[in-house]
Amino acid sequence: MTIQPVILWTDALIFALLAGVLAMVWGISRREHLRAPWAAVGRRPMAMGAALVLGVFVVIGLLDSLHYRERLADSPADSPQYSVEVLSAFDALVGSLRTQQEKTYSAPLAMQLYAKEFVEQYGVTVRAYPRLKYGGAHLKDAAARLPDIARRSAIGLAQGLAASLLLFGLLAGVQARRTQASLGEWLTAWGEARLGWPGRTVVFIVMLMLMLAGMLLQLASNYHVFGTDKVGQDVLYITLKSIRTGLVIGTLTTLVTLPLAIGLGIAAGYFRGWVDDVIQYVYTVLNSIPGVLLIAAAVLIVQVYIESNPQLFDNAAARADVRLLALCLIMGVTSWTGLARLLRGEALKLSTLDYVDAARAFGVSHARIISRHIFPNVFHLVLIAIVLDFSGLVLAEAVLSYVGVGVDPSMHSWGNMINGARLELAREPTVWWQLGAAFTFMFTLVLAANLFADGVRDAFDPRQEGRR
Repeated sequence: MTIQPVILWTDALIFALLAGVLAMVWGISRREHLRAPWAAVGRRPMAMGAALVLGVFVVIGLLDSLHYRERLADSPADSPQYSVEVLSAFDALVGSLRTQQEKTYSAPLAMQLYAKEFVEQYGVTVRAYPRLKYGGAHLKDAAARLPDIARRSAIGLAQGLAASLLLFGLLAGVQARRTQASLGEWLTAWGEARLGWPGRTVVFIVMLMLMLAGMLLQLASNYHVFGTDKVGQDVLYITLKSIRTGLVIGTLTTLVTLPLAIGLGIAAGYFRGWVDDVIQYVYTVLNSIPGVLLIAAAVLIVQVYIESNPQLFDNAAARADVRLLALCLIMGVTSWTGLARLLRGEALKLSTLDYVDAARAFGVSHARIISRHIFPNVFHLVLIAIVLDFSGLVLAEAVLSYVGVGVDPSMHSWGNMINGARLELAREPTVWWQLGAAFTFMFTLVLAANLFADGVRDAFDPRQEGRR
């Protein structure tokens, strides 16, 4: 085999979570009362637009979770040897974006280094800005850079526009055939927003993303779109690789949070008495300890364990992955108390209702009452809390990495980018593009998650429906 598949702990958990989500979607699609609120989410333009943006981030994260190691070229056929570097399907797709590494800093879309060096020109040693090895290497002089950038941007925008128009034509044909209407009638309904779903928003968002992707592809083939960092690595590549870390922090931490919050919160509200007292005591004590201290202590313990047992980890990616998983676990343990308090209050209210009292009188077990009467009536709160807390967890990773207790320094993350930019901003001239790239992508992900959360909250909250 030319490659050796590598399954990291977080990879396995991510795809297990994906399988669980697909199973949940299949179950929801078979029940009308569960489909109805999600259909309401699909009718909201902002929620659908945000979902499309989130979908792009998720696809990149999943591609970056398919890891492998390449076979060494000089290894024998009977006993193949593989590289210690762990790559992903995303690395294979971006190709030269990963391998085209410069000497040091270069500004976005530049063709020269950001600092002057002593170079040989016409047999004389002068101090000047050296040409980049890859960025703008196809140009003979600097005067052709701006026209070339404009031409490539226009070509990329035109390609994205053409692809979006083709997809729109296919969508119009399929929808017109499905609704048994003429193409003109469907286009009129689309233009007047009478489709029953936000067709104009979906088409506009897809068109915008395809045009942006086309422009980036055209520019990234010959330039460093977001410049390069201290060691000359492309900042656009680092930023895209950081998407997986943000998604892992946001999703796997939730897997730890939910069982604790749901189980303890509902148990405290339903059983009351000494059970309620013990659970309240636990999360009150946990809240009294600064979360950063617990996270720092746990990360340091894991780091010491990794350094004391190097034989358990055959590559740097496995070591960084274990630290990332430990960070998710400790963040989940320290962030379940808020949702547990909310569920406790709802369970207290629900446990006093007549149908719950009637179930107790008929001798129904506590487990069945909780599973059939309590949990279904608080599930909307759990769902809303998940999508609202996701953005907070992504931002928390950036803050923790900034203070030095986040993910491994060798792992690509927006927090590590911001931490590295802290010293770069003090340079003269200032290196600003690494901070700007991390902020732009993190802002886009968090904004999309918040907009989607607003749509989910409005659809699942019956009081919002009453106000409308």
